[in-house]
Amino acid sequence: MLASTKNRSIIVIEDIDCTIELQNRDDGSHNYNDSDSQVTLSGLLSFIDGLWSCCGDERIFVFTANFKERLDPALIRPGRMDMHIHMSYCTPSGFKILASNYLGIKNHWKLGQIEELITEVNATPAEIAEELTKSDHGDIALDGLIKFNKKKEDSKEKIVVENEADKKGDKMN
Repeated sequence: MLASTKNRSIIVIEDIDCTIELQNRDDGSHNYNDSDSQVTLSGLLSFIDGLWSCCGDERIFVFTANFKERLDPALIRPGRMDMHIHMSYCTPSGFKILASNYLGIKNHWKLGQIEELITEVNATPAEIAEELTKSDHGDIALDGLIKFNKKKEDSKEKIVVENEADKKGDKMN
């Protein structure tokens, strides 16, 4: 499949850290006996900058990963992977941009409350955008976003309480 890509292609490989054969060889997590895998680290590296790289040009590779530390250093070294972009949780400034882009809202009395909630919960920009697109009416979309963030905050507090109860139980045993 990789060899059939044309010049001026963008190749996206999602969740590369979850591909067994491409995990970091140094940490012992690899499994070279996975018979279902058709792509090996060696094969991918050869395609990126080895044998296949001379067969065309203007290819852009985009790799996504949840855990960069699981990737083999050979894959992420400078010159092979030139740019690393960390996609964090949504920030108040990111939220303002999303509210402006999706709802055309730059000033609204609910923005402050939402910005405060966003600093307290871990919500991705995609989650925020999804909530903002549920209604074309700004007030309704913002109310939905407030409910969404409060629900995330409540579930976060519940997890903290459960963890504290587990720790107390461990100390008693």
